[in-house]
Amino acid sequence: MTESFASQPWLTMVTFAPLVGALFIIAARLVAKRNIDGIVEGAALEQLERSSKVIALGATAVTFAISLLVYSLFDPSNGGFQLVEQRPWIGGGVSYKMGVDGISILFVLLTTFIMPICILASWESIKSRVADYMIAFLVLETLMIGVFCSLDLFLFYVFFEGSLIPMFLIIGVWGSAGVKEFAGVQMPSKVYAALKFFLYTLVGSLLLLIAMAWMYATADTTDIVALQQFDFPAGAQKWLWLAFFASFAVKMPMWPVHTWLPDAHVQAPTAGSVVLAAILLKMGGYGFLRFSLPMFPDASMYFSPMVFALSIIAIIYTSLVALAQEDMKKLIAYSSVAHMGFVTMGIFTGTKQGIEGGLFQMLSHGFISGALFLCVGVVYDRIHTREIAAYGGLVHRMPLYAFFFLFFTLGNVGLPGTSGFVGEILAMTGAFKVNSWIAFFAAFGVILSAAYALRLYRQVIYGDLTKEALMGISDLNNRELFFLLTPLMVFALYLGFNPGPALNVFAPSVDLLLNNMNAALGSAL
Repeated sequence: MTESFASQPWLTMVTFAPLVGALFIIAARLVAKRNIDGIVEGAALEQLERSSKVIALGATAVTFAISLLVYSLFDPSNGGFQLVEQRPWIGGGVSYKMGVDGISILFVLLTTFIMPICILASWESIKSRVADYMIAFLVLETLMIGVFCSLDLFLFYVFFEGSLIPMFLIIGVWGSAGVKEFAGVQMPSKVYAALKFFLYTLVGSLLLLIAMAWMYATADTTDIVALQQFDFPAGAQKWLWLAFFASFAVKMPMWPVHTWLPDAHVQAPTAGSVVLAAILLKMGGYGFLRFSLPMFPDASMYFSPMVFALSIIAIIYTSLVALAQEDMKKLIAYSSVAHMGFVTMGIFTGTKQGIEGGLFQMLSHGFISGALFLCVGVVYDRIHTREIAAYGGLVHRMPLYAFFFLFFTLGNVGLPGTSGFVGEILAMTGAFKVNSWIAFFAAFGVILSAAYALRLYRQVIYGDLTKEALMGISDLNNRELFFLLTPLMVFALYLGFNPGPALNVFAPSVDLLLNNMNAALGSAL
């Protein structure tokens, strides 16, 4: 490819392509309203809903195609930032700067790969305000991609915090029915879950904003690359690290600030749970690698024992809680918290294996956990309940479903040959180099994950088919089989048997991160 072609603003294109799709849906709705005196109903409403789905699917597909082009222009052997774009923005050292490295490029691809699946997962299940729903998902995709591409601190914050708004609406408007009491007030359960999600993440991010303002006043720049090279005083590093930690720990989420996640997952529509598990949770781990470790290396090493303790508690405690769950979505949600414990444990070992294991675990979790929520959505769309006790004997009516559910259950456990195994074993290898007890307790968590995952599978799939509601249940249709679950299985298998392509992308940037950290720590001694 020519140099002029490679120098085009591809990151801007891939970031804002979904937003263009959202504008097309808005235009389609305005045309529909103009044609029938401002009221969209009947055949016109059906046409608008069909058009919205097609536009959203087309926009996410085009975005995925652009991301593949971005990846083709990316040099995996270069650990630095590539495809960098920079333009004046607010002024005073704050600019619009975009770029990707080996730590972020695969998460851009993961985001653009998952989003068409989310649109297809919503094709039949979303019945109300379809156009608004599709707009929310397209806006959310733009914001998530922006998080992974931003190289300016305030630009990152805009994308990072902006992602709260469409996810808040997705949970609060299109979530499940039910009533919950909050502060003495009866409200819909979906609104309670949305408020809890919003308040938890907002409080953490306010501390992040204060820390960013201090850093800008001290370093006179918001350029992330420059800030990674800035030598913040050791005392200040600890306070800054804690402020960033407050935001990223909630987003992961880490124990004990994880309680918003099960509620959010249970109430969110299926596609909302998929994008929450596959992408949004990864922003916390990405933040640790982009900010905490390179900008505050002294504080990262100082607080690493605390992170290890919280990670082990998350792995073991939330696995035990998952064993007691009666709701399929809530069980998988607690499973996600446990798996994110492996991520934080690996990242803060400060070892190559640990960090690469954390990155790989985040990537793998996107495929496997997203697929498990899709599996729950498949039966929920048919029976309209997530209660484990409502199922049993599905293998007699849904053999294809039983096969896919088994594969992703075993991937969630970390069976060798699936992508889930690679991330866990690398993270535990890194932990073993730091402290063998950390690795031991993490391995105990793997045993617990097998207990709750296989218990869920046994209760839902095996046994006699005795419940009347299940007698006429149908197996996977072509949309669910070929466009939702099979693509996720292919990648989970491919990365399980051949993790090299992903690890080779991560390695140069991880090496550069560790070299810079070691140099900073050495100069501080």
